[in-house]
Amino acid sequence: MQFGSIEAGGTKFVCAVGDEQHNLIDKMTFPTTDPEPTFQRTIDYFRQFPDIDAISISSFGPIEIRPEAPNYGYVTNTPKPNWSNVDFLGTIKAALNVPIYWTTDVNGSAYGEFKVEEAAHSNIKSLAYYTIGTGVGAGFVLNGQFLGDQGHPEMGHVRLKRHPHDLDFKGICPFHGDCLEGLVAGPTFEARLGQKGQDVPFDNEVWEIMAYYIAQAALQVTLMLRPGKIVFGGGVTSERFLEVVRRHFNSLMNNYLDVGDLQDYLTLPRVPDNGSATLGNFYLAESLYNQLQES
Repeated sequence: MQFGSIEAGGTKFVCAVGDEQHNLIDKMTFPTTDPEPTFQRTIDYFRQFPDIDAISISSFGPIEIRPEAPNYGYVTNTPKPNWSNVDFLGTIKAALNVPIYWTTDVNGSAYGEFKVEEAAHSNIKSLAYYTIGTGVGAGFVLNGQFLGDQGHPEMGHVRLKRHPHDLDFKGICPFHGDCLEGLVAGPTFEARLGQKGQDVPFDNEVWEIMAYYIAQAALQVTLMLRPGKIVFGGGVTSERFLEVVRRHFNSLMNNYLDVGDLQDYLTLPRVPDNGSATLGNFYLAESLYNQLQES
């Protein structure tokens, strides 16, 4: 058996094929351009593997995940140019004619990390996964299920208390300005400093400011949902940066709740090489295939 993964990010697509043990067989990465050429490259890739049993797509959003909605499978009101109201799921399904699971990119990553915890017998029943990159989003898995009724969570767009040294920065989110994404996504480095994040030295105060905002987000999800663990992925994160986030989180929590050792509670992904979503997609595609076989 073979399962496919499409991790659709705002910057790049990662298409992959895995076996029934969820081992990677093949992978291809390419830039996210306009929908038509990006979809065509995706379709051409999977046509090389005619024996695929099911695929899972984890896409940047917002997306419509309610099967009863008329625009189910669409990318909806996204800031990504030319991608609003695009039928992602329908286009891929029509071309490849295989069962396809449909969810958000962060849900896919959260599921991959959850399955790793499950395999390690860590007894973690819930997990939040934040990606801090071109955009900011979060997924949440509870007992193997995703959260969301009227849609998927949009934890990247929560409001935050502004850092006293960052009051003049208006944020970059086209919808909300200074929401979490508008304050800590990768492009905020250029908006604040005129430099890409990888070129900003770690002693620049902007890292401290961004850690303060991310710690607030971690505090919010902790107080509302009490996850067993919060994982941070994406290009902005690193262990050095996470140490600053932990320090701010500890100060903000102020001994109100015990979440255990912060080294274990606020972590980088366990899946290596940014592979959380790909692994999660293999499991989700397998789950969909098994459900269809049983029905």
